[in-house]
Amino acid sequence: MEGLLTVNNVWMMICTGLVFFMHLGFAFLEIGLTRQKNTINILFKNIFIITMGLLLYCLLGFNLMYPGEFNGYIGFAGFGLSSPLVDGSLDLAYSEGYTYWTDFLFQGMFAATAATIVSGAVAERMKLSAFMIFVIIYVGIVYPIAGSWKWGGGFLDEMGFYDFAGSTLVHSVGGWAALVAIWLLGARIGKFKDGKIGVFPGHSMPFATAGVLILWLGWFGFNGGSVLSADPELTSLTLVTTCLAAAAGGVASFIFSTMMYKNYDITMFLNGILGGLVGITAGADQMSPTDAVLIGAIAGVIIVLGVALIDKIRLDDPVGAVAVHLICGIWGTLAVGIFGNLAGFDQFITQLIGVGCYAAICIVGAFLIFYILKVTIGIRVSKVEETEGLDQHEHGMDAYADFGLRQH
Repeated sequence: MEGLLTVNNVWMMICTGLVFFMHLGFAFLEIGLTRQKNTINILFKNIFIITMGLLLYCLLGFNLMYPGEFNGYIGFAGFGLSSPLVDGSLDLAYSEGYTYWTDFLFQGMFAATAATIVSGAVAERMKLSAFMIFVIIYVGIVYPIAGSWKWGGGFLDEMGFYDFAGSTLVHSVGGWAALVAIWLLGARIGKFKDGKIGVFPGHSMPFATAGVLILWLGWFGFNGGSVLSADPELTSLTLVTTCLAAAAGGVASFIFSTMMYKNYDITMFLNGILGGLVGITAGADQMSPTDAVLIGAIAGVIIVLGVALIDKIRLDDPVGAVAVHLICGIWGTLAVGIFGNLAGFDQFITQLIGVGCYAAICIVGAFLIFYILKVTIGIRVSKVEETEGLDQHEHGMDAYADFGLRQH
């Protein structure tokens, strides 16, 4: 028994490391798709998210998300971590797949991801102080309460709502907050002018591409670890469906965007891969390879249409976070009721109810946080700061000072 626990626990720790590595992928993707003058600001936000996120999850998030017996809506098992002990030693019967400590660390990596999604959407024009306050409240309180509804054994779990690794619980939770944030924040200067949509090319496509490939690798841990053991059948199937959906999302996105815009857009290709990954995440353990390809391909088309829709309604999302994480997160969650082992009308309705419940808590929670910040300390930098770059005004340095590059 202990030998099997050791194998399972080692796999879970490897997956924890892979999910941690995803934060580098997010950072590379965000800086790659935005302008050079805001690079340090984005890197600072990403480092703040993972450091503060882990501390918050230790202090209260883990016990908000997994409170034990509770009313199904909100519960709290107390501040800090308190490992289960038997005769003074760690209780190895805590789970067949991992120890208490591994459980905390793996789930903690997920918690920080929701805020990282918002970071990209508000890039280049949000005050750093306001963003940090948002992270503390959203990651510390909103995310774990929402997570408890399914993963903590709450009312949606009892209802039969299914979200294997977080199409809704992680990606849509971040996506809804991103949508609220960019609505309240407004577009970057020059993005929508004289009825035209301005284009702000990212300063490094190599960084953006590296970021997506790192994220794809990290998803081996994101989805593979969500099996919660090293079960050979489920882990291997999950990695196959994850990869096939990513590949199909990328190919479908680049083909569809080429048909629409008559050029080979690398950003659409990259976001299509991410859309496929987000789309398969809710049901990666329930799908056949064919199901995974279909889910990923549809997500790839959704990305292209989603990016166009966000522009059309005059919302400014520099990295396509809303299309990737929110719209494809919703698609992936509903796909559980359409494809795979759980497909059926009742399951689809349950999935739809779950999407609606998460929309409610995330929209209300994010709006309250951002609106209060907006009317108190303000959430947007000045025109001068935005024009000259946040790196100089909020950090007093250049990302590439040694090379003397000052392109804006």
